[in-house]
Amino acid sequence: MGLFGVNTEKEKTLTEKMARLGIKEQDLTEHFVRSQGKGGQNVNKVASAVYLKHVPSGVEVKCQQERSQVLNRFLARRLLVDKIEALVLGQRSAEQRRIEKIRRQKRKRSKRAKEKMLQAKHAHAAKKAQRTWRPGPE
Repeated sequence: MGLFGVNTEKEKTLTEKMARLGIKEQDLTEHFVRSQGKGGQNVNKVASAVYLKHVPSGVEVKCQQERSQVLNRFLARRLLVDKIEALVLGQRSAEQRRIEKIRRQKRKRSKRAKEKMLQAKHAHAAKKAQRTWRPGPE
């Protein structure tokens, strides 16, 4: 077990990622605050949630996933690194991709696409109309 109470390999991966992105421990402001929600006496008495701020970039993270403060420190750093990496690489967050997908789905169809869709619907309707049984002349 390392500094954060997790597997040394996970900790090593995190420190390497931090070094690659140029994030130093000195640049981080760390505060411990009380969590919210379920957890009973532990949540009410112990400041197990971790608030991290990367001063140069201004990125802030609050982590209260676990009941353990040590584990939350690790998870908060991991979240912070992921956020900064997304900013540095210019990647869009999952939330932005989801919003854009919904926007594309709601967008009005082009004239050609609408005609093609309607043609397929008419063909399907004609196929279904042939299935119905109609009594013929006797």
